[in-house]
Amino acid sequence: MSKTICEYIFLDGYKTPNLRSKTYLIDYYHTFTGNRIDELPQKSFDGSSTKQAKGNNSDCILKPVYKCNNPFTEKDSYLVFCEVLNPDGSPHKTNTRHLINENEYNSPVDSYNNSVDESEWFGFEQEYFLMENDKPIGFPEKGQPKEQGESYCGVGSHNVQGREIMEEHMNMCLKAGLDITGTNMEVCLGQCEYQLLSQGRKNSGDELWISRYILYRVSEQYDIEVSLHPKPVLPENGYKANGSGLHVNFSTEEMRNEGGLEIIKEACKKLGKKHKQHIKEYGEDNHLRLTGDFETQSIDKFSWGESDRGASIRIPLDTINNKKGYLEDRRPASNADPYKVIKCISDTIGTKIQEKESIED
Repeated sequence: MSKTICEYIFLDGYKTPNLRSKTYLIDYYHTFTGNRIDELPQKSFDGSSTKQAKGNNSDCILKPVYKCNNPFTEKDSYLVFCEVLNPDGSPHKTNTRHLINENEYNSPVDSYNNSVDESEWFGFEQEYFLMENDKPIGFPEKGQPKEQGESYCGVGSHNVQGREIMEEHMNMCLKAGLDITGTNMEVCLGQCEYQLLSQGRKNSGDELWISRYILYRVSEQYDIEVSLHPKPVLPENGYKANGSGLHVNFSTEEMRNEGGLEIIKEACKKLGKKHKQHIKEYGEDNHLRLTGDFETQSIDKFSWGESDRGASIRIPLDTINNKKGYLEDRRPASNADPYKVIKCISDTIGTKIQEKESIED
């Protein structure tokens, strides 16, 4: 009997959720043809071990919602992202994915039976630190490294560390079928970034979580820790270092069309009105990062500007020159739950909001 290997991936119940996974071997062709996500069976796990259930009623359900090729194995193997459900089939309270409202005006169904609104694009810039013995790799065992600055897009072992992990992660994402669009070394030694382009609300969150899973799996092979904490190097430790963010580049079809720049400017104003609500959803310990220094705006202030990396929202240079394009929300922390971030942005300035306003006008 032919089997296919499916790695079921899900989020636990910790305040900053961790990725978990279980491997299942599923009968190929008899129950799963490799085409539709809804052909994959729901499975259960011990929620008492993930802070999602009590021991006397510990079963939680895994509902497959997204799949891609598993880059760590041969063919007929998949990474399967799952929502967590209660035993009665209702969404678990830690399930933030189900809170996202897909755009009802334009939600075609893809080949995996997922609703994907292709009019909304999310470009994630995921920053992270590679850590060893509670320090970024490359930091000396005693003392501090040289002042940061030369590591950004740097070359040479005196400036950068961890390139092999960054590049292997990139290649694994490509093998998985994710639209990873670039990588670079970041400002602090041991800090890296990758860029991922996705379309649709839930689909974009799924793909970012999958890309993070792949990053963790790659780092296992090097016995190096990936830190998504927004400020792993604190100034009181005697060294001034950048924090890590999850910058989100967002656009709707209207923003990408002629006249889109004016729509983007109006969107910036709308985001400002919801700043306090959004910050609450943009990641734990973000106050340590959003200080007004190191290319950030203070957490208690909101600003937007053209080509301004010290603003909450940046309008990029190519958007200004083309008078259409996208905006960059620079507020989310590197450990932010993308589903929460996507919901905040889409509910405030998404396609449905724009179309509703057009109808009312």
